[in-house]
Amino acid sequence: MKIKSINPASGELLATHEEMAPAAVNAIIGSVHAAFLHWRRVPFAERSGPMRKAAEILRAEAGDLARLMAREMGKPVRDGIAEAQKCALACDFYADNAARFLAREPVATEGRSSFITFAPLGVVLAIMPWNFPLWQVFRFAAPGLMAGNAAVLKHASNVPGCALAIEDIFRRAGFPANLFRTLLVGSAQVDALLENPLICAATLTGSGPAGRAVARKAGELLKKTVLELGGSDPYLVLEDADLELAAAVCTRGRLINAGQSCIAAKRFLVVDSVRNAFEQRFVQSMAAFKMGDPLREDTQIGPLARHDLRDSLQRQVEASIARGAKCLLGGKIPEGSGAYYPPTVLTAVAKGMPAYDEELFGPVAAIIPVKNEEEAIATANDSSFGLGGGVITRDAARGERIAAELIDSGCVFVNDNVRSDVRLPFGGIKESGYGRELSSYGIKEFVNIKSVYIA
Repeated sequence: MKIKSINPASGELLATHEEMAPAAVNAIIGSVHAAFLHWRRVPFAERSGPMRKAAEILRAEAGDLARLMAREMGKPVRDGIAEAQKCALACDFYADNAARFLAREPVATEGRSSFITFAPLGVVLAIMPWNFPLWQVFRFAAPGLMAGNAAVLKHASNVPGCALAIEDIFRRAGFPANLFRTLLVGSAQVDALLENPLICAATLTGSGPAGRAVARKAGELLKKTVLELGGSDPYLVLEDADLELAAAVCTRGRLINAGQSCIAAKRFLVVDSVRNAFEQRFVQSMAAFKMGDPLREDTQIGPLARHDLRDSLQRQVEASIARGAKCLLGGKIPEGSGAYYPPTVLTAVAKGMPAYDEELFGPVAAIIPVKNEEEAIATANDSSFGLGGGVITRDAARGERIAAELIDSGCVFVNDNVRSDVRLPFGGIKESGYGRELSSYGIKEFVNIKSVYIA
């Protein structure tokens, strides 16, 4: 099998790599495990040095990394620079805080001494997607390596250049040469990776079917997993919302990464009394975003990552319109080369339409009319997903109550768009997966929480 890097803006073949053979993969995993046996004994203070150096490299080379992402998966360069800088923040955050997060916790018992300690597990397999090709990896790798683990990366097959660049960053930062390795393999080898006895656990960010397959295999092998899967985040626009703010927040939330984000805003539950006024502002705001060459610094929306993804999105839009949705903006594939899809707004979306029931992984907004707050909350929770959500209201106490007590998801933002933050735990419920990344919770996912009792 050939692993190809293809520019989605032009169709240009950027690079071709030979898939690694199983014997070579197993040899790499063996070398990673050997590196782990040393690394687990390295004190936190010494682990933090190369992690801070990785942050320095990310900041210094953010422009080059952004151009690599633009060429491989279509992310505008200004967004790619921000992504590289966010990865640097994660490296610094865990370099600064890992020792505190994983410090021994004394417990009063009848023994002379009792405490809880957090020991690394070993080699963790990371199965990562293309949409945030640096951030998805670093948000696992920074806490994972600081916890004393080692890692092998099976990245999405359309971003091999990003995958190799990440390995190179860790090596140049001064980590042991084999502590973090990239495996250039296809999805067909994932089961064999999980079966390798030196792989102790796995983390996956990706689709529901991929998550189920990994969970099934890992469960059979009794190996720990963390899964961050799809999302169809609801944003509630209540009758007391500041509609200018609502349009801006909803646009940012929907068009991040050309809509190719699990935590992008996707369903907009708008109370009837303000729906027409909101739609006017929202359409105007969505239409103002500039679509174009991702290598241009003024481009806000690049192409989708692959043509097949663009075509699948178009089928979802057409099916929703055929079942009664109304298109207020966009909705048609533009002429010319590249996997481009314009900002699109559908309204009168209802249950039974793809725009209501499925995840739309692209810049398509689905406006769902609701009568009041109660119906908005019920509709928000009427989804198989539970990753994020938003509430827009002038009443801060009202927004806090709805966010904290009534929306079924891993996070809810009030009067702002959902995003991951290294200081906050990130993950979902229902078909959006399980486990948490980031914050103190994320670093504890891949450690042995060990009780020690001394009589």
